[in-house]
Amino acid sequence: MAKALEITHLGSLYHDDVMDGADRRRGVPAAHAVWGNNIAILTGDILFSRASQLMSRLGERAIRLQADTFERLVLGQMHETLGPQPDDDPIAFYIQVLADKTGSLIAAATQGGVIFSNAPTAFEEPLRVYGEKIGVAFQLLDDVIDLSAKPEETGKVPGTDLRAGVPTMPYLLLKAEGDAASVDLAARIDDGVALIADGADPAILDGPLDELRDHAVTQKTLELAHSWTQDAVDALEPLPRGTVREALTRFAETLAERSS
Repeated sequence: MAKALEITHLGSLYHDDVMDGADRRRGVPAAHAVWGNNIAILTGDILFSRASQLMSRLGERAIRLQADTFERLVLGQMHETLGPQPDDDPIAFYIQVLADKTGSLIAAATQGGVIFSNAPTAFEEPLRVYGEKIGVAFQLLDDVIDLSAKPEETGKVPGTDLRAGVPTMPYLLLKAEGDAASVDLAARIDDGVALIADGADPAILDGPLDELRDHAVTQKTLELAHSWTQDAVDALEPLPRGTVREALTRFAETLAERSS
């Protein structure tokens, strides 16, 4: 099951990099940058197929878990691509996208760990909640890391997501600010994203993204990530104290402390 979920994750990254136009993944050239979009997409498809083959050996419950998780992954990506509709709250919409795109996969791992180790069923829901909240916290912290001025640590070009027109939490919080400086910065970021989409040098956003990194909304995003991490740890309360609960707690704390 662990192999199947990791393969599912990898397949989603192949597709995600194609859709986002991200040139690097984990500090090295992304698959589509090396072999082209078609091969990257087909490789992702093969990985999803292999993951399904592995899960099928575990029976109907595993197949259903895999199918439900994959559905949420795709819906999350679809909603991110379409963007919030007029009646949607942009921040709540974004959190739901994170829960679907990342939280669902980690939740499947933690929930599946309970199911297929024959642990007490009472632990299944707390571990599912823990996994989903960890996923949201992970992505919120990723939004902060995306603005890092130290690409040698993060393995990413600063502002990769925003330059590609993909909203992040600091940007969404900035858009919600009403002071003149914040409104002006948001407008300059929007203008830069539009120009990049028309073929301009992505470097035109270097200055505005430096300002966003130093803006209070980025610190707010970091605090929000830590809040979701704490909520994840709190979800472990029904578990007995011991090595398993301690390991899961430390895992959450380690994610919250990462810089890449």
